[in-house]
Amino acid sequence: MAARPIWRGQIRLALVSIPVELYSATKSGASIQFHQVHEPSGKRIKYEKVVPGIGPIDLDEIVKGYEVSKGHYVLLDQEEIEKVKLESKKTLDLVQFVDTHEIDAMYYEKPYYVVPADDLAEEAFVVLRDALRAAKKVGVGQLAMRGQEYVVALKPCGRGLLLETLRYADEVNKANSYFREIGDTKPDQDLLDLASTLIEKKTGKFDASDFHNRYVDALKQLIAEKQRAKGEKVIQDPDADAPLPRGSNVIDLMAALKKSLGDDAGSKDGKPKKAKPAPRTAARPRSTAPKKAASGGRKRA
Repeated sequence: MAARPIWRGQIRLALVSIPVELYSATKSGASIQFHQVHEPSGKRIKYEKVVPGIGPIDLDEIVKGYEVSKGHYVLLDQEEIEKVKLESKKTLDLVQFVDTHEIDAMYYEKPYYVVPADDLAEEAFVVLRDALRAAKKVGVGQLAMRGQEYVVALKPCGRGLLLETLRYADEVNKANSYFREIGDTKPDQDLLDLASTLIEKKTGKFDASDFHNRYVDALKQLIAEKQRAKGEKVIQDPDADAPLPRGSNVIDLMAALKKSLGDDAGSKDGKPKKAKPAPRTAARPRSTAPKKAASGGRKRA
């Protein structure tokens, strides 16, 4: 089944309008979702809307409220909220162009693929794409979508364009409040040279497929083992919870950097080493024999 565009409209550059479609560039397939389950019955837990002192209430009695002070709310119903939602103008006006490095990475939020809506739009689309690439610029504008207005950045991406929604300035914490306590100490030149050599040794081209979510992989393996064990307890690696060896908290930075340079922790092209598969786990058989009472033990009341 072909993907459906989440937005159809046009990109406008001065007097030129280019019909385009937007598609989500990301997916949440890597994450694992859990539900809360009542263990004795094996049934999923559900929740009721409850008001303290009143009990369960009907969903049609619920409105949205904005807390202006502790316990005091301005109440808004859905019709009032809908009235202030921005109507999608179906037009993205590119009002500014900036160098690709001008937008800090912390402002980028969510990416979307942009493609021409039809064959007639393709020529103008390609002109805009190649002009942005040649100038090494990013187009900036505002787009109304799903009842809200977003600041967006538009840049070339392969044969198409990539549109990324940006955070507004008041959504980003200022770094100075976090970094002000860091001193102005200058690093030792020998340490700096060693660190630079290590960085150079591990430099390579980024390939997202080289990295895997090891936590999700481990969870999938545990779930598979639990399925094979039919719900029985699964024995984990006995060394996983072993206490770490105690030692000094003082780190010889020079020795650690030298060891890192000599350690074969990464390949020459800067790619991470492939992780070894986790050891297979086994189900602990449940004993059906009755337990013997310990001799000499106290009787339970």
